[in-house]
Amino acid sequence: MTASVGDGGADARQGRAGDELASRLRSLIRDVPDFPREGILFKDVTTVFADGASFHAAVDALAGVYRDQHVDVVVGVESRGFVIGAAVAYALGAGFVFVRKQGKLPAPVISHAYTLEYGEAVLEMHADAITRGQRVLVVDDLLATGGTAAATVSLAEQLGGVVVGIAFLVELAALAGAQALGGRPYVSLVRF
Repeated sequence: MTASVGDGGADARQGRAGDELASRLRSLIRDVPDFPREGILFKDVTTVFADGASFHAAVDALAGVYRDQHVDVVVGVESRGFVIGAAVAYALGAGFVFVRKQGKLPAPVISHAYTLEYGEAVLEMHADAITRGQRVLVVDDLLATGGTAAATVSLAEQLGGVVVGIAFLVELAALAGAQALGGRPYVSLVRF
């Protein structure tokens, strides 16, 4: 595994086992050209979720990084962030908070508009999802331009959450998404 740390740090190798995990995950992630639109090379991580041993290892690796951070809630982003985020929350004994696309949550929400790698969107979180001072870990499947992660961090902080980290399965390093995170610490298991 390569644990990538935000602007203030350097890559931190987690030893041979981590490198083997990164290699295994990389071999499972499939490229889908021209999805969701022409010119985009989509990294499909559903293949990682379908492989029980690899999914379990990825969840354990991400949870292991934050085990001593006393995380109160994990915030997962629609939709693949729900899968990995809920599993990490379970592994940490933390609660789970949903961040969804506009109009999908039933109770009062807070919203944040942002730009993503192939368009614009609005994310929402229930207005009572996080209480002031709760320690928050943001989890998503992929770091591309960083817009989604930055919007999610903003939502958590609007509610008074203290974001202790941001975690991804995959980082598309060429898109420089880490810059959008404003130097916040983050971890990615695989970099392309």
